[in-house]
Parts: sequence; C-alpha cells; structure tokens
Amino acid sequence: MKNLISKEIRLKARPVGTPKESDFELASADARQPGDGEVLVRNIWMSVDPYMRGRMMDRESYVPPFQIGKALEGGAIGQVVASNSDKLKVGTFVNHMLGWREYATAPAAGFSPVDPSLGPIEAFLGTLGMPGMTAWAGLFKVADLKDGETVFVSAASGAVGSVVCQLAKAHGCYVVGSAGSDDKCKWLEEVAGIDKAINYKTCGDLTVAVAKAFPKGIDVYFENVGGAHLEAAINSMRPNGRLAMCGMIEQYNDTEPRPGPTNLIQIVGKSLRLQGFIVSNYFQHLPEFFAEMGPLIKGGKMKWEETVEDGIENAPKAFLKLFSGGNFGKMLVKIGPDKVV
Repeated sequence: MKNLISKEIRLKARPVGTPKESDFELASADARQPGDGEVLVRNIWMSVDPYMRGRMMDRESYVPPFQIGKALEGGAIGQVVASNSDKLKVGTFVNHMLGWREYATAPAAGFSPVDPSLGPIEAFLGTLGMPGMTAWAGLFKVADLKDGETVFVSAASGAVGSVVCQLAKAHGCYVVGSAGSDDKCKWLEEVAGIDKAINYKTCGDLTVAVAKAFPKGIDVYFENVGGAHLEAAINSMRPNGRLAMCGMIEQYNDTEPRPGPTNLIQIVGKSLRLQGFIVSNYFQHLPEFFAEMGPLIKGGKMKWEETVEDGIENAPKAFLKLFSGGNFGKMLVKIGPDKVV
C-alpha cells in the first residue's frame, strides 16, 4: 500500500455569487500511511450538500470555512484498506467527513462503521445519513410532529425533503410538498406517496397554490428554501404552528441581503414557533433514528432517488447541480468500486 497517490478537489477561489467550476481545482497528493491509532480509507462514495456553500465563504459559522488551496471536506463512505487501530479492521465500511479526495488517513475515532445490511452503503450519505437524520430531527425534535397533522415541505424531492415527506406520511399526516419540475412532482405523489405536490415554477402565485392545498391550514412547515416559500407557508399556518428552519437554498448565493417576508407580523397573531437547527446538535438521537428508518426501509415504505456523477474530477459539477435543480434526490459522486479490499 505504499506510494499511493490520491486525487483531491481543492478550493481555488472563494465564489462570488453562484459558484463556478473555475473556483475549484483537481490536484494530487500522497496518501499517507496510517500512524499509531490511525486508518487509511479508500473512498467509494462522496456527498455534496448545500451547506458546503457557506463554508466556501471566509466568515465565522458553526463549522470553519474551507481554506484556499486545501482539499474540501464533506461526507463520504469508504472502506478501510490499512489499519493501525484495533477499533477498525481492514475491510470495514465507514462513514466520515473527509470526502472530496480518493484516500483519507486519520485517527480511527473520526470514522464510523456502517452496517450494509440496513441498506446500500451510499444510503448512509442520504436517507440513512445526515440528510435523513436532518429530516427526522427537524420533524420530531424541532417541530414536535404529532400523528395526523398537516405538513408542508419545500424542496420536497431533495435528499432531506423526500425523507421528511415519507416520515410524515408514516405518521398519518396530510403532506404537501413543492418541487421544481413535473417529473419531481409526479415522483412525490406516485412513489413517495404524498397527498399533493406543487410545481412552484408553474403554479403561478405560490401563496395561492399553498392556501388551496391546505384548506384547513398548516401545522408544520419544513423549510429548505426560504423567500416566497416561507411567505406562502406563514400565510397558511394554523395557530400554534411550528416551522423547522433547516435551510434557505434560495439565498445561499446572494451577494446582497434581500428583503424578508412581508407577513412576519402573523408570527405574533398566530403564536407561531420558528426554530432553526443544526443536525449535529441531535446526533445523540441516532439510535432512535435508525430504529424508525430500518423497518420503513425493509418494509418498502421509504423510497429515494439519487443523481450520480462518476469520478472525483466531477465533484465540482455535482456540487453546482444543487443550485440549478440538476439533481433529483440525493446528489452523489462515485469515486471508486463498491468493494476495494
């Protein structure tokens, strides 16, 4: 395993507005052999996620910014190919945060074994991974979902939104989701099984479309988009409604602040609760998450879609698709073969 060369994607320039492929560069580095207590992992799958856009800006946040000239980081699934740790054996499949590269060497504590019997290993980057956990935590720990409530989900066909929709349906809820194409809306209704899907690009006035879909109002809104979606949701919220604020991808590439919703005064009159959250604050609940997701997957009641780019060199292209609507479901990059040892 000596003299291994690992291709990686580095941040070449901090994006201004929407990122461009020229903001990234493909480079090579030696794959370091593991020291005491360390493992060497060959990555098989890696994830690109909207939150990574914030790390490309030089500002304080809940995670440090990426550095110019350094490899980016993010979720990845790989297999241990060399080990100097009694905690992880060669051949173990692991989940970790050293994606955007072909090989990763680090202390074994930074890698979590995954159980292939629960689902395909790449699902641990989507439905069984951070997006799925985000959906579960947002619904049950932030929004305090009750069986049979009414639920609106923006970006409903995405990696997070699609899990939100199906979890809510599994709890007997009336669920409406928004998406940006007829194909995505069809999948939400016919495969994910939600009650109604709204194509926000063709529905006309979104506030009117949402109100029509919720004649009795919304109990829980799961926010992934912001802007017009948030305003439409607030207009239709029921008294004491809860809004789980997961993300606002509509604004991630803004270079200037934009005006907020014009109807925020309704938050007071309706006694609404809006709560932003970071999924890492809920990782102590992972056993509960797996306990719910396992039976749903095995029973065929949890569906998902994936969009895949092949090769580490195409990771920037995969990332850019997140902002153009070019992905359907979870956006992944296939780095290497499914089994490497």
